[in-house]
Amino acid sequence: MEAALKQALSATSVAVEKVLDPILRVPDGPEAKVYEAMRHAVFNGGKRLRPLLVLASAELFGVERSCALRVAAAIECVHCYSLVHDDLPAMDDDDLRRGKPTVHVAFDEATAILAGDALLTIAFEILSDEKTHPDPRVRVELVKALSKAAGAAGMVGGQMIDLSAEDHDLSEHDVFRLQNMKTGALISFASEAGAIMARASKQAHASLQGYARDVGLAFQIADDLLDVEGTEEEVGKAVGKDEGAGKATLVGILGIERARQQAQILADQAIDHLSDFDDKALLLRAVAHFAINRRT
Repeated sequence: MEAALKQALSATSVAVEKVLDPILRVPDGPEAKVYEAMRHAVFNGGKRLRPLLVLASAELFGVERSCALRVAAAIECVHCYSLVHDDLPAMDDDDLRRGKPTVHVAFDEATAILAGDALLTIAFEILSDEKTHPDPRVRVELVKALSKAAGAAGMVGGQMIDLSAEDHDLSEHDVFRLQNMKTGALISFASEAGAIMARASKQAHASLQGYARDVGLAFQIADDLLDVEGTEEEVGKAVGKDEGAGKATLVGILGIERARQQAQILADQAIDHLSDFDDKALLLRAVAHFAINRRT
């Protein structure tokens, strides 16, 4: 199944980049620089895990692939925006992302801020376009769900808690909440997007929400483990920065072995949430395994 997942991630990357390439085409004029910076952020070899979750959830309900690809492209724009801003000197101050210079290093800090802003807003331009879904009510629901996941009640709020945690001790519960917001919110949207597009049942939504919550936490624990145990070559960015910055992580609270056990429990729980979908959810189950076994 690992080989099939790698193939699916690769195919997803190609398909999503095909959607985004014309949208991010560099125009003539002085604004070209911000488009170049946006392309630097997007076309840099990312795993495309969130777009894959969108496509996999859409397949559960037979959603038109062309529609799902546009939603996948939108969430990747939001994810890449968050990385551009996360790497800024005011945030994590990273020089490398996916093994390449971060946007503020390759261009400059002001351009990086604008590129992130533009990637965030273009995501909603994509979602609101009738090519994304013929039903305007579904498009509104997609915009609403992604707005909430990306905003102060989701990813941005989680990032704020993460920054403030450098000066405060957080409990295990606090860190779970932080990660549910910072990482889990976008993963939740990606996993539930297929149900939104298909106007699926409340039960289907609940199952995918439960799956996403547990996968998101397992993925973040694995990310924290990589920061402790991984190398810069494997991860594609500097490692050991969380401890140096005094950031609260579950690895720091639980220790390496207990954190690894917790990640496995979460992955198993995520898979249990998919019991209603039978073999249709094989790819989503593979993502749960990948979340805790990855080295990048």
